Amino acid sequence: MEALIVIAVLLLLAAILLPVLAKAKRRSSKIGCANNLKQVGLAFRVWEGDYNDKFPMSVSATNGGTMERVESGTVWRHFEVMSNELNTPKILFCPNDSEREKFRASLWGAASSAQSELIPFAGDMNTSYFIGVDAVDTNTNMFLAGDRNLTVKNVALKPGLHSLATNAAVGWTAKLHVNQGNVLMADASVQQFTSASLPEALIKTGVATNRLSLP
Repeated sequence: MEALIVIAVLLLLAAILLPVLAKAKRRSSKIGCANNLKQVGLAFRVWEGDYNDKFPMSVSATNGGTMERVESGTVWRHFEVMSNELNTPKILFCPNDSEREKFRASLWGAASSAQSELIPFAGDMNTSYFIGVDAVDTNTNMFLAGDRNLTVKNVALKPGLHSLATNAAVGWTAKLHVNQGNVLMADASVQQFTSASLPEALIKTGVATNRLSLP
């Protein structure tokens, strides 16, 4: 009887604590993701300071940027040119992106024979964040980067370049942060939006079309 009572108490505690712990874990991962994007925002700021206040997507490849890469819809090249400012590709990965965990890159460039256990940053699977390819720091409400799990009319967007009208019914999937997400704004601030508040944020960008490249 005493053993049954102990088991019942343990099950009761588990029923109470597990949801609380799960919620705390989700909150922690969301904060970690926001901190990553803050570092990405700082890298963008430092980079543009050396390139006439322009982000890589607005600078030609001959001058060190990635303008010619925009139409391809790839994301990683825009981050790659900022490797000196970003320091490590690890910050380009959302802590809650379990789908791509095995692709979490740990170094820039190719790995040497002595670094065979490390994963090089070499493709879109190595990042969790989209890029707002037309973002300019003079429009602080534009989306510069953010969580990749975007939706339009509740349909998850596929990797590639997407043109979103100002009134697009954008939102988030349940992945990563459970119908919430982080967006790095063009002023390098990070905002957290729910699926309900994201459309309003898109409207506030004030541009007819927002082009976002998703990894």
